[in-house]
Amino acid sequence: MGALERAAGRLERVVDVIGRLGAWCLFALVLVMAGNVLLRYGFSLGSVWAQELEWHLFVPICLLGMSFALLNGDHVRVDIFYAGFPERLKVSIDLLCSFLFALIALLIVWLSLRYVGQSLAQDEGSANPGGIAYRYLLKAFIPFGFAVLFLQMAAETLRHLARLQRA
Repeated sequence: MGALERAAGRLERVVDVIGRLGAWCLFALVLVMAGNVLLRYGFSLGSVWAQELEWHLFVPICLLGMSFALLNGDHVRVDIFYAGFPERLKVSIDLLCSFLFALIALLIVWLSLRYVGQSLAQDEGSANPGGIAYRYLLKAFIPFGFAVLFLQMAAETLRHLARLQRA
């Protein structure tokens, strides 16, 4: 295994750990939703905070899950033309796409930092009485999630570079 592949493996281990933490949010979401249903229909009780928590759990699921899906090859790919291309062209396309996607991820991180900073400066919370406070923590998942995506795309770029050297 070459140096590029070892570096990619280290980056992917970080993405894997963070993605697995995001996957636990799915378990938490199921528990919260089941609890909300039980309380509402079994005891005629409800909580704005618990209802908002359902929506708030979608954020780490999506923003951490996107990198984890790419890591595990669970993303959507259009193979109609790609499948018939020669190997060297496939690797070149993959390299270009992963590099450009890494740049886009960095751009989103950079652009979202001000958005999160404004939310933090305002101590933004829920507009609903009894809702979840500290909304800026939720918004902070935007730059964090795209930073993790950048790590995954950097790992893929390194892997495609290594493949291009072999092709």
